[in-house]
Formats: sequence, structure tokens, C-alpha cells
Amino acid sequence: MMETISFKGFGGTRLEAEVRGEANDPAILLVHGAGQTRAVWNDVADALVQSGRRVVSLDLRGHGGSEWPVDARYDFAAHVEDLRAVLAQMGSRPVVVAATLGGWIAAAALADDAANLAAALVLVDMPVETDPALAGEISARLRERLDEGSPAWDPRTLGAFPLDDIAGRLMDAAPRLALPTLVVRGGLSWIKQSGASDAFDAALPNAETVTVEDADLLVVTDRTEAFLSLLLDFLDRKQARAATEFRAGSDARTLRDAMGCFATGITIVTALDPGGTPVGLTANSFTSVSLDPPLLLVCIANTAGTAPVLREAMHFGVNVLQTSQQQTSNRFAGKGEDRFAATPWAPGETGVPLLDGSLVAFECKRHAVHDGGDHFILVGEVVRAGFEPRRDPLLYFRGKYRRLHFA
Repeated sequence: MMETISFKGFGGTRLEAEVRGEANDPAILLVHGAGQTRAVWNDVADALVQSGRRVVSLDLRGHGGSEWPVDARYDFAAHVEDLRAVLAQMGSRPVVVAATLGGWIAAAALADDAANLAAALVLVDMPVETDPALAGEISARLRERLDEGSPAWDPRTLGAFPLDDIAGRLMDAAPRLALPTLVVRGGLSWIKQSGASDAFDAALPNAETVTVEDADLLVVTDRTEAFLSLLLDFLDRKQARAATEFRAGSDARTLRDAMGCFATGITIVTALDPGGTPVGLTANSFTSVSLDPPLLLVCIANTAGTAPVLREAMHFGVNVLQTSQQQTSNRFAGKGEDRFAATPWAPGETGVPLLDGSLVAFECKRHAVHDGGDHFILVGEVVRAGFEPRRDPLLYFRGKYRRLHFA
């Protein structure tokens, strides 16, 4: 099954993509290079679908079916923000497979929050430094193709990329690409011979580098079968086709990621220490327990700096955060800062600190405390609650802040 879909890119630019495969299969996002469209990936996409993947082939802005911006915004930053926007709109973290110019875009886009945006990265035929003479020759060839018929991409894209400083941008991105990475180059290509390519590879935290010995510049089209063999082997090892599973004795990271699939709100739990000084910390392990009597609970890490105070407090507050309080959440999750000095608050009826502007503020008296492994469970009886019905909650899902999206 194949369908055409659209994403909203940077500045509202409409980006078109072709989707093949079953909705529940692991996702692959294909990003083409300069002077190409998503059609360059057709053979690769078909093979990936047959191997049990869901494939999204994207047209970059000004290419194929994607919008040609009226303002001709084809600079590097616009393309990078386009790709980040597409990844944010996908239902799962894909493996990003990007060729030549698309590799530059993908490397820059994934330099921040890589593990939250993508499952892995495959860079194909991506130069790290540019050869001015060759760049001019390629540009001339592309212009000739435009002159030969109806263009499949906007001629204004030519010359819009930062050839002079691309090496610096890529070297800055490389050590921050904290996800499994496969780098594929043709053995006959000038790219393979570049010293900058070796430096880039060495800077990647988790990378494999493979050379297709008898291929020149375009491995994807010149040696498609060889490329597919390398790609499928990488995917079988790095992108699980079955659900990741935690069993007793397995790694804690898997369990933490599994727990992170349960979307939650975010709270700040507050109290007063014996000297009357306010204390608090960010927590998202919070739930209602009972309506009669009115009970709730929060789980507090035993290692938290405020844990001793909260364990003994006779009264505490639970502040449920709304969308504008992301900085407050970060402040109370960090260390070494006077959290309350930078946060407006007022004492509740029992004296506990309640944060101004919260979505909900619960004031509780201690009901029970239970040990729970590396956390303790603090159960409170609600004595007072107030909420603001016109605000939206700040959410947390898979390690990132989220907001409600209404269809």
C-alpha cells in the first residue's frame, strides 16, 4: 500500500512524502540529495517494505511534490528545521537514511536531541568537506538537466548551501550524534579519499563505516544491491522488528524506556523543612488513590535531596504544572539553585508552599509512607484543592516535554 502525505515544515512550508508499508512496522525516513526527488529511493523503498519496514520518502522543500517557497528560503537552517519538524510529526522514531546533501541536513538536525528524534542514522555518500572544482562541475550538470526539460526541483536551490563552512558545521555536529550511525561511501569516490571524512567518522560516538569498493559517488543508484545488503544488515542489528522487552535481571534502561511510554503530567511536590524553609522537587510519578477518603500519592527517590524532609513532613503540596511552566519544572529538577527565589509562590492553609499559576494545587496532610525499592511512596489526604480550568497540562512522554494536540 502506498499513499502521499504532507508534513508542515519550517515557516509552514508544505513538505510532501510518499509512505509505503504497514503502519505498525519499524519506520524508515529517506532523505534525498541535491537535484533529486524522493523517486531516487524507489528501489530501496520497495526492498525495505519487503523486509518488514514502513518507509517514508520525503521531498525536500523546492523538490518534487513539496512546496517551492515564494521567499526562496533554501538556506541550510530552513532545511534543518524542516527535517526536525518532520521527525516531530512522525508517530515513532524512525531510522533516518540520508544521501549527500540530505546527509548534511540530517547530521545538523540530529545534533540536538538525537536519541529522542530518531532510532539510528545512515549517511550515504556524504562529503564532509567540499571540492570547489567538483562542486562547480556538479552545479553545471544540474543546470544542464534543468535546461533539458521541466524541472523537478526549484533552480533557486542551487548555491543556497554554505559550502565554505559545511566542514565546520559537520565536525561540530559529529560528537553530538548520540545514536547508532552507519556511514557508507563509494571506494572510488573523492569523498572516501578526504581526510576530513576520517576525522568526522572518528568523532561519531557510535558509528560503523563501510566502503563499497567498486562504487563511485552515488552508491544508492550505482550499487543499489550492495547498499541494500549493508543497510538491511545494519537495520536488523540496530532497529528491532519485535517489541523491546524487559525481564527480571535485564538492563534498567529498557525498563525506564518502557515506563516512559506512559504519558504523564508533571508535578512539583513541596513542603517546609523543620526550620520553615520551603523545599520541593519535580516528580511525574503521581496518581489519585481514593475519593473517599480523598487520597493521592507521589513516589519520591530515596536519593533526592529533599527526600528526608518529604518523608517526615506532616503536610505537603502537589502542584500540577501547565504548559508555561516548563522552566519551573527544569528548575526544580536541577541542583544548586534557589528554586523558590525564582518561582512565585504563597503558603497554603497549612503553610506548605503552593506555586503561583499551577494548573492544580493540592494541599495534603500526611496519610501514610511506604517503602518502594529505590523510592518511597508518600500518600496524602487532600485537605484543599484548587485548579484553573482554562489552562492545558504540561506533559511528559518518552523523555520529552509534550503538549496536548487536538484534532
